[in-house]
Amino acid sequence: MLTLLRFSFCLLLVPSFQDADSKRVEKYEKDIVAIEKRFKEKPPSAETVFFTGSSTIRRWNLAENFPGEPFENCGFGGSQTRDVVHFAPRILLPYKPKTIVFYSGDNDINAKRTPEQVAEDFKAFVNFIHKDNPKTKIVLLGIKHSASRDKQISDQKKANALLESFCKTNPQLTFVDIAPLFLDSSGQHKADHFADDKLHLSPKGYEVLSEKIKPLLK
Repeated sequence: MLTLLRFSFCLLLVPSFQDADSKRVEKYEKDIVAIEKRFKEKPPSAETVFFTGSSTIRRWNLAENFPGEPFENCGFGGSQTRDVVHFAPRILLPYKPKTIVFYSGDNDINAKRTPEQVAEDFKAFVNFIHKDNPKTKIVLLGIKHSASRDKQISDQKKANALLESFCKTNPQLTFVDIAPLFLDSSGQHKADHFADDKLHLSPKGYEVLSEKIKPLLK
């Protein structure tokens, strides 16, 4: 009887978990529809490099930093790694991406996801992409450290270590530790590399980041 009650209680919990996931992703629907509309009007070429992930990607002016390159921005602000997995069938998989530049994890940690969960979510993303596109190159940008989330740096570093270790297991994966790009010699955040909110990057920050990864996208 006790076992039956426990089982019934677990069943009651399932809808609430599903509802929570549904509510988390539904707020991105407008952004996803806009990306789909853009790609329908002008389909990406076979050589397109897809940038996807959270607001660090979404706010990146690719045309300015990579003029003349066939790069497409599929970022949607506030998202977590698992959200990108959720929407990949709509904004990535239909175009059989040759190369993906990925940034996430920042919001994941802020939402109380553990470093281990961040790593597992990225593994799920890789497995999902490589299931039908095993040759897709994925350039993973490590979680950046910012003044607004200083208290999370320890978990960010742990997540980065796990992500870097995983990337070493697959030649199609490249981990880029971007955190040092935005720190001075004393380990302090470079103020001019960040926006006023001390979280997102400034135009200068994106310029430095773009120069860092350009060699990886040739």
